[in-house]
Amino acid sequence: MKNVTDSFVSLGHWPSAGSFGFNTDIFATNLINLSVVLGVLIFFGKGVLSDLLDNRKQRILNTIRNSEELREGAIEQLEKARARLRKVEIEADQFRVNGYSEIEREKLNLIDSTYKTLEQLENYKNETINFEQQKASNQVRQRVFQQALQGALGTLNSCLNSELHLRTISVNIGILGAMKQITD
Repeated sequence: MKNVTDSFVSLGHWPSAGSFGFNTDIFATNLINLSVVLGVLIFFGKGVLSDLLDNRKQRILNTIRNSEELREGAIEQLEKARARLRKVEIEADQFRVNGYSEIEREKLNLIDSTYKTLEQLENYKNETINFEQQKASNQVRQRVFQQALQGALGTLNSCLNSELHLRTISVNIGILGAMKQITD
């Protein structure tokens, strides 16, 4: 903590003759750098993520609207089918003696096909909504993962000096060598 306060105190003792210097105390400047990087990430990342989610929300809402329009079209078709059914029932009364069983089969087929069409449209709507939701989730996960990975790599690179870096590489090479000997 003393190093941090010393670095701020030393700012007051800089000569005002226009000279510029660097603070080489890694621990004092690292806290400042991390706070600046985090502030920039939060400031710019929030808008990107918000825009991405808003766009995905609009697409999903459009898909839902389209599905609702398809549903309304199917309901209209159902009403038309019901009107045709009423017409068929009137004709059935007229031709009951001659072909009651044939007309009854046609009526059932018409109802079955209409309900199957409605079920297919409802299934299509649900599949489309699920697909869009999964797609949005995957894109958000991917974006967050990329940002986290970039942040972690930046933090890792800023924390590693060359000696620690070489020691880490040597340890990993030793681990890989041991794994190779085990598999051989």
